[in-house]
This record gives sequence, structure tokens and C-alpha cells, in this order.
Amino acid sequence: MVRIIDVAKKANVSTATVSRVLTNSGTVKKETTDKVLEAIESLNYQPNLLARQLRRLETKTILVVVPDITNTFFSKVLRGVEEVANQNGYQVLLGDANNSIEHESGYLNILRQKKADGMILLTANVDAQIVEELASQYPVVLACEYTEGSNIPTVSIDNISSARKATEHLINLGHKRIGHISGPFNSVLGRDRLKGFQQAMAQHCLPVESFLVQEGDFSFESGFNLMLKLLALDRTPTAIFAANDEMAIGAIKAVKSKGLKVPDDVSVVGFDDIKFASIYEPALTTIGQPSFDIGKKAMELLIRLINHDELDKDQYILEDRLIIRDSCKESL
Repeated sequence: MVRIIDVAKKANVSTATVSRVLTNSGTVKKETTDKVLEAIESLNYQPNLLARQLRRLETKTILVVVPDITNTFFSKVLRGVEEVANQNGYQVLLGDANNSIEHESGYLNILRQKKADGMILLTANVDAQIVEELASQYPVVLACEYTEGSNIPTVSIDNISSARKATEHLINLGHKRIGHISGPFNSVLGRDRLKGFQQAMAQHCLPVESFLVQEGDFSFESGFNLMLKLLALDRTPTAIFAANDEMAIGAIKAVKSKGLKVPDDVSVVGFDDIKFASIYEPALTTIGQPSFDIGKKAMELLIRLINHDELDKDQYILEDRLIIRDSCKESL
């Protein structure tokens, strides 16, 4: 087996120089670096990464916890995380909380047991105090979801403003009787997107009747079932703002199941811009989140925390955009 001392002899340098080249640390002349890399290649040297990590108490692994792996929105976020992680020599361990506080809490132990160097939470269901205590001892970043009043570094969009924008699009098309299929009221995303809906309606002096707001769980099934409830009303809404695309697509399916058409009979707006939103018929008008950039930024912040670098600020708000497609039309 080829050892680091064999590489040093071949390149006529010290083992410390070889180590600096391998870890890209310290200043090594380009000529010397080239010699070392040539020796590594010719000898087919495989560095003992595990031993080095043990010496430094590193795992070169980070944990990303998602609320529900079946929600396709998170795939782009994870790709952003992976890109930055790979560039910096980190592996990504994925944890699916399956919308369970117990599962999510269990993943926190991976960090406590030092089986990962840091954690990115794409869900914020666990008690805020527990997460705060964890973040005071280990590198933790929140992305997509957030905890109100927290000092944990967070990357997200402004969900209230985005929901207001989605609702105002329907209002500008002349809709007055607008329903909202919300996320869970116990989630910050559910509450904030409901708040944005309510703000837009209030600003345009439009009433929000309680039965026009139905609490969903971000799933296709809840969008379908809750839309059926709204369609059973004596006066059905002419437009729906759903708090995510999966529920919006479920709502469209429910409209079609009753022999009605979107947008001719009901206009629908979603949230997230998952890939299926542009493929579905009709193509879904939605709020596009910069999901890939959210993942990249979250991983960049986590690396800074792992390296004990100072952060410029705790909260990073990225820009969303309203994507207008075929699922809305002017109210008659």
C-alpha cells in the first residue's frame, strides 16, 4: 500500500508539504504542488481521509433534514446544497422527517453525537428553544422555513409579501370571492401565507369569510378534498390561492372532477413553482422561489459556521417572482 511518505520521497518534498497540497492549506509553490500531484498520480496514492478526519474531529458530512421527501419542491434546494457541499469536500446525509416532530427531533441527535459537522434544517417543527440550544453548540442553518425571532442563520423568501402578491394577481383580474387553501396553521409557512392573503384582501376592502379559508397540509390530497368542500358551497369562489403547488394541482383536479374548467370557471394560483407546475394542464400560475439558490446559500453559510467565520447577518431574504401561466383569467 502506498503511503504519504512514498509520495514525499517521489516528489522530493516533506510529508508536511504533501499534506498541505492534499488539504489545500498553507502556501505551496505551484511548481512544488505540480510535483506532488504528479507523484500522487503516478503512485496511485489514496489518502486516508478517515484518519485525517478523526485527527481533526471532522466527518466531512453534513445533515439536511426535509419535512417530506415526497414534496418535489425540495429537490432543487437539495441540488443547491449538494453543489456547494461537493465543491468543498462534504458529503450530504439526507433525513426525511415525514412531517413528524418525533422524527425531526431524532435527527438532531446525529449532530449531538458528532456524526455530522453541521445541519441544514428545511423544516422548523421542533420546539424553537431546543433548536436554539442546539445551534448555540453546533453549526445549524435554517432554510425555507424559519423560526420567528430566532438568531439562527436563516435563508428564505418573504412569504407574507409573496402570498400578498399572489392574491393581488387574482384581485387585479377582477376576482372578489377568493378562497384560500392554506398550509397547516401550526407551521410558520402556513401562517405567513395566510397572513399575506388576508392582507391583500383587506387592502382591497374584500371580505374573507371564514369558510373560504380551508386548512390543508401541503399535500395533493388535501388540495383535492378541500376544493371539493369549497365547490359544495352555495356561492362558490371564483378563484383560489393555494399555499403550495401540490395543493393547487389537487384543487384543479377537483374542479375538473365536477365537470368544471380552470380557468373558465375557477382561477387557481399556487406557490413554489415545482417542475410539474409548468407541465400540468392548465399550466399553473404560481410564486417561484429561488430554491436552488436557497440551497446554495444555506450550504455556504453552514461552511462559514463550521469554519468559525463571522457572518454578515443572520437572516437572508432572497427574491421570489410571480410566474403567470394559464390557470387564471379575468373574472366576468
